[in-house]
Amino acid sequence: LQCFFFFKQKTAYEIAQRLVGSEMCIRDRYIKDIAEEAKEGFDFANFKRNQYLVDKHIVKELKFTKTGTTIAGLVFKDGVILGADTRATEGPIVANKNCLKIHYLAPNMYCCGAGTAADCDAVTEMISTKLELIRLNTGRECRVVNAATLMTNYLFYYGGYIGAYLIIGGVDCHGPHIVNVSAEGTQMWLPFYSTGSGSLAATAILESKFKDSLTLEEGKEIIVEAIEAGIYHDLGSGSNVDLCIITKGKVEFLRNYVSKNKKMFSMEKAYTFPKGTTKVLKETTEKLSKITVVDSAAPMETLQFPSPLIKHDY
Repeated sequence: LQCFFFFKQKTAYEIAQRLVGSEMCIRDRYIKDIAEEAKEGFDFANFKRNQYLVDKHIVKELKFTKTGTTIAGLVFKDGVILGADTRATEGPIVANKNCLKIHYLAPNMYCCGAGTAADCDAVTEMISTKLELIRLNTGRECRVVNAATLMTNYLFYYGGYIGAYLIIGGVDCHGPHIVNVSAEGTQMWLPFYSTGSGSLAATAILESKFKDSLTLEEGKEIIVEAIEAGIYHDLGSGSNVDLCIITKGKVEFLRNYVSKNKKMFSMEKAYTFPKGTTKVLKETTEKLSKITVVDSAAPMETLQFPSPLIKHDY
């Protein structure tokens, strides 16, 4: 005689309801609200916490740091072209003048990233690792839809809190593809696309000049002009233009392909400061009687010196 027992798995809502009834958790003023909202599929506990801290004047109003970027991509006759500027901003500060915004995903796929630099780096590196495992397990070249699906599922899970706005470009067995993946987890398959703070100016160039069956040179000119439009009309974009050209079985990465936005004036020499600019707080003098020299190729020997004086400044 065999007996089988089946247990129903409790949902997050049921677990939260039981927590509300316990003496240990009844003191938490937000547990009940969290349980009710978990029943509907969303959890706004962090929002309530942040609002509580602001209302009680524990912290000031929480603000996000504005970033800036112009990235674009298009499909031409033999493949895809990705382009990006190289300015990384931290609010009003230019943090990096030559930032790399075109990320490696697979031998036949690259990705442009806008939004939070750390999020773009982490997400693309993680997806690149998963694509490598897929290639090793299947023995085949990854398709663009693999990368787009992995990114979409991952970003949708976090509901837009990961600031990665991506343009995937690649060539697989189905041909060349440009895919836009937003931080909320949506994806769009388009012949051309631009995003970032300078995307309005870049999109105007793409929409007015794009056509089917572009040649390589025509596609490069359009992408460069689109990125330059973002550079000249958006303070968050600047510096140089990077290009990545992907065709069947070949990738050409053109770092700093165009560098028109250079400094008009620079000093011939570095900054020089007269002696005494930095105040000396303390001086000490030590008298040395002998110095020991240790050489691995020779035995230790002691050399006598006529008591030199060494002066230290702090």
